[in-house]
Amino acid sequence: MLRITTIVGARPQFVKAAVISRVIREPFRDRVSEFLIHTGQHYDENMSDVFFRDMEIPQPDLNLQIGSGSHGETTGKMLIGIEAALLANRPDLLLVYGDTNSTLAGALAASKLHIPVAHVEAGLRSFNRQMPEEQNRIVTDHLSRVLLCPTSAAVKNLAREGVVEGENGYRVFRTGDVMLDASLFYRERVANRSGGIVSTLGLSGDFFLLTMHRAENTDDPRRLRAIWEGVSSSEIPGVFPVHPRTRKVIEQIGLRPAKNITLIDPVGYHDMIELESSCRFIVTDSGGVQKEAYFFGKPCITLRDQTEWVETVEAGWNVLAGADSTTISQAMKRPIAPKEQPPLYGDGNSGREIVQAILTAL
Repeated sequence: MLRITTIVGARPQFVKAAVISRVIREPFRDRVSEFLIHTGQHYDENMSDVFFRDMEIPQPDLNLQIGSGSHGETTGKMLIGIEAALLANRPDLLLVYGDTNSTLAGALAASKLHIPVAHVEAGLRSFNRQMPEEQNRIVTDHLSRVLLCPTSAAVKNLAREGVVEGENGYRVFRTGDVMLDASLFYRERVANRSGGIVSTLGLSGDFFLLTMHRAENTDDPRRLRAIWEGVSSSEIPGVFPVHPRTRKVIEQIGLRPAKNITLIDPVGYHDMIELESSCRFIVTDSGGVQKEAYFFGKPCITLRDQTEWVETVEAGWNVLAGADSTTISQAMKRPIAPKEQPPLYGDGNSGREIVQAILTAL
């Protein structure tokens, strides 16, 4: 029996962990066991608890309840808590997701204790070293032994950095994207329910969905004001589930909600899937939401200057608008859905492929 300890801390990781945990509990239950640690990076009801309920994720075996703070403070506290848990449990492997401080802390703690690390979403690069997420993912990749890449571009990114299958103990696998698995699985459930968020908010298919949370946008008032000016120019209504940090900054700098945009609290995964699949197009700075836009065939306008998901841009489904109000406004007037939608992220069986790759590697 392979004993895996999994680290989660932020809502995108809950989505991915839901898929892998379900695979472990079902087809691989006789071969793999899982101990789940929640760092508490996202900790309030709308950012954490609702995801565990909606997605039927097993309750964490350990919640470190770290909460908010500076990068150094939170990462340090996570490192201490994860190290203690690993010393107590001594798993065969540590599994981490994505690019958060929880990911980095987990990889650091395990590597220091000579516990192999497996990284889901390995090899992603925005090539912007100013982004905390970019720093986290680069360090995590180089500390990991099993690198689980969603795309061929991710495999190539690792190779350019000397992380190559079979060299220096690295095992590199292209597994497809586990978020596609989640989107397909939960979209079916959302389609079969009544009284969802779209009807509750009185929306029709003629609205756009806005999400924004990245520090590069929320921590720069000039950039945030420019984005707000751009999205406020839309001629159709928008709905904006507001991240707590974003809401705080909006209030601090005195931005007034545009008449055509409805601000709501963060929503659970089921509601998010319904909004994404029902809207006309999506405006976001989230990596995960960029992909989900593609999964649901929705044009995406990305409020960043770079993206890890270059395939969506190359395929014509994603426009990088940065924080230029004119570019954002023009893109929102003409969101284009290309005729072709190639299978960029696998076939929806990435969770099974990831667990099988881990078993193969160890």
